[in-house]
Amino acid sequence: MSGSRHEAGDLDRLIACPKCDLVYSIPQVAMRERAVCARCHTVLIAPRCKAGKQLIALALTVLILIVAATLFPFLSIGAGGLHHDASILQTAFVFEGGLSVLSVAVLFFIVVIPALRLILLIYVLVPIIRNRPPAPLARPVFRLSESLVPWSMAEIFAIGCAVALVKLSDLADVVFGPAAWMFAVLVVLVVATDSLMCRYSIWASLDE
Repeated sequence: MSGSRHEAGDLDRLIACPKCDLVYSIPQVAMRERAVCARCHTVLIAPRCKAGKQLIALALTVLILIVAATLFPFLSIGAGGLHHDASILQTAFVFEGGLSVLSVAVLFFIVVIPALRLILLIYVLVPIIRNRPPAPLARPVFRLSESLVPWSMAEIFAIGCAVALVKLSDLADVVFGPAAWMFAVLVVLVVATDSLMCRYSIWASLDE
């Protein structure tokens, strides 16, 4: 038993790079400093003062933008004297047959999964910033939120739409609606959220 505890303690003092899997002993990193992988230059530890509050504020902002961007018109298309406004929610349910399954799947990837990930992140962070014990099931909840990152594709959808609409503008008059600009802001905030988050610090807080 003592040997098992010793091995577990040794593992607690190690950190692996999420990109190249190189293992390091956990260094002492001061606020506003960074520990970077020597092989692939991935940031491993980057503690910041009041980062939890900033992450919650960004997550709430992105949640509001996701809901609004889903309901407001994304674009307006005009051709031959006819104009049509379309929102993401309307587009998701306009198709029939096999395309309806695809459209609903796209709605999950660009709306439901990103929103769920942010809700889970807020659930984990709120007790931490209030200096209280972690929320029930905080560790598996945070692990789930991290596992949803590859499936959160709101920013990819925005970039894909921008490319498609540039080509479509040659065939019809295309006007970006409020939701399109919301998605543009959303992409910037999602990138800011990911760059601000120090996952090691969150895990360490959950262990405490």
